Amino acid sequence: MASLPRIGRRAAAVGALGVLVTTLGTGVATAKPAGPTGVIRIIAGVPQTITESNGTAFQCPTNYVMIGRAHSGDENGGTTYYCARILIDGYQVTVNPEPWTNGQKESTSSFTAPEDEVIIGRQHSGDENGNTSYRTAYLTYQGRELTLQNQHTVGPYRESSSSSTAAAGELMVGRSHSGDENGNTYYQYAALVG
Repeated sequence: MASLPRIGRRAAAVGALGVLVTTLGTGVATAKPAGPTGVIRIIAGVPQTITESNGTAFQCPTNYVMIGRAHSGDENGGTTYYCARILIDGYQVTVNPEPWTNGQKESTSSFTAPEDEVIIGRQHSGDENGNTSYRTAYLTYQGRELTLQNQHTVGPYRESSSSSTAAAGELMVGRSHSGDENGNTYYQYAALVG
C-alpha cells in the first residue's frame, strides 16, 4: 500500500473495528469485537515531564500517540505528556509520523490535526509570545489506515494548573490556547473506530 497516494490508503482502510469500551484507571482501553474485526487496546505508557520554554521538542516514543497533557506554573514550569500504544488483537498499530507543523504564536494558537490523524509531538519555545509546533501521525493496522470519529473539545482549563487526559478510547487530536499561563487552554479528542 505504500505506493498508493494518501487518499488511496485512506479509502482502502475503511472498516469497522468495534466500539471502544475502556477503563482509564487501569491504563488499558479495550474494544468489544464487532463482526470479523478484533479487539482494540489502548495501553498508557509512562508519563514524561519536560520544561518546554527552553525549546525542547517532545515526541511520544515510536508507535505511541498522545493521550494527554498537563502543565504547572508559568512558561518555566513542568509540562507532562501522556502517551499510549495501540494494539488490535494483540498486534501493534503502526504510527506513521508526518512532518512537524510550522510554528504559531502560543498566545493565539489553535491546532487541529488533519482528518484521521493524531498528535504525537509538541514543541514550544519561550513564553506566550513564543512559537508552538506540533507533529501528527496517521495510524495503520495490517496496511489499512485507521479512522477517527466523534471529535470534540474539552475545557477550558487554566494553563498554569491544567491537566487533561483522553476519555476512554480516545486520542488527542488538537489543542488551542489564548493569553499567558493564566489564559484558557482547550483540548480536542476523537475516538479510534477503525
